[in-house]
Amino acid sequence: MNDQGKIYSNELLDLKRTLGDQPADDFIQQVFADESKKLQLQQWLGGKADQQHLTSLKALYPNVEFIAQASTLPPWADPKLMKAGAAFFARHAEMIMSLLGLLSLPYCYTAANGAMVLYLSELIRKQTTKRLYDTAIFVWEVMGPEAFGSQGNAFQEILKVRILHAAIRYYTLKSGKWDESWGLPINQEDMAGTNLSFSLIVMRGLRLLGFSVSQKEQEAFMHVWAVIGHLSGLHADLIPENTKMAQLLDLSIKQRQFHTSVHGKELTKSLTDHILKVNKSKATSDDILGLMRHLLGKEIADMLSIEAPELPGYKLTLLRTANYLKGFRSEGNSIHNYRTAYSKYKKQSASVQ
Repeated sequence: MNDQGKIYSNELLDLKRTLGDQPADDFIQQVFADESKKLQLQQWLGGKADQQHLTSLKALYPNVEFIAQASTLPPWADPKLMKAGAAFFARHAEMIMSLLGLLSLPYCYTAANGAMVLYLSELIRKQTTKRLYDTAIFVWEVMGPEAFGSQGNAFQEILKVRILHAAIRYYTLKSGKWDESWGLPINQEDMAGTNLSFSLIVMRGLRLLGFSVSQKEQEAFMHVWAVIGHLSGLHADLIPENTKMAQLLDLSIKQRQFHTSVHGKELTKSLTDHILKVNKSKATSDDILGLMRHLLGKEIADMLSIEAPELPGYKLTLLRTANYLKGFRSEGNSIHNYRTAYSKYKKQSASVQ
């Protein structure tokens, strides 16, 4: 038996498909049993995620352990690696955020069973701009140089998503539309796959676009996402210790879960329609969809019905060369880089919301 079979066997991942996030799920069951408490939590979820926001929830539920521990880093978290990972993000923020739409999200939609929860909720299809903006803001907030510091919002943003996921599981199961053969909505295997799509797959995308990414930079970036995974309720045995293990987990999930599906295609169509609608660059729709096909690979792009001519070689060469040359620029101040890029993103988003 190879290493992949030993570490991420079908038996293990089959089990993980039946498991959600027990502490958060128990909490939602308890709170939603009382209408006044349910309303109170919904108001909190709709509030601004800042330091005071987190403190208020801890005060409301002082005996709920996962909330009490929401701002506690795991013992294995390495502050130096986290700082380096955030600095890498700040340096390449604009391209990384583009890759979320061009690569990470459609990659997730190929996991047919896991994508069904997004399809049934109708949020991506009916509120595409808002939902993609919410996802982007989450990434910006958790990847900032000060995200996990006293002035950052990472802990409360992650807790908010953790509770929202438990609420979605609750409502999806109550809807009567869920088939148990798909696994639990937002189960552990799907959570692990999503985390990889925002970490390992982003690194893969950067290299395909010509960026020079060192092993140390990749390790640092993925370490931040390992911490995010832990705080999101992802089980320890689904948080890879290194790049090789991350690649094995990605391969296992891909072989098990990636299939052509009507809902995967529809989610992708909503995403690509949005990307083309807000595009203000000189790139044509064929260029953008061709780039998506290049990043995802022919097999996955065909599963999602992303149709476009192959991106001309000269355009790809120009893009890769320009990105490679960016690697020789001075890194500059990561906080300044981050704030400048984040501010630019918010201004651009405001014009299309």
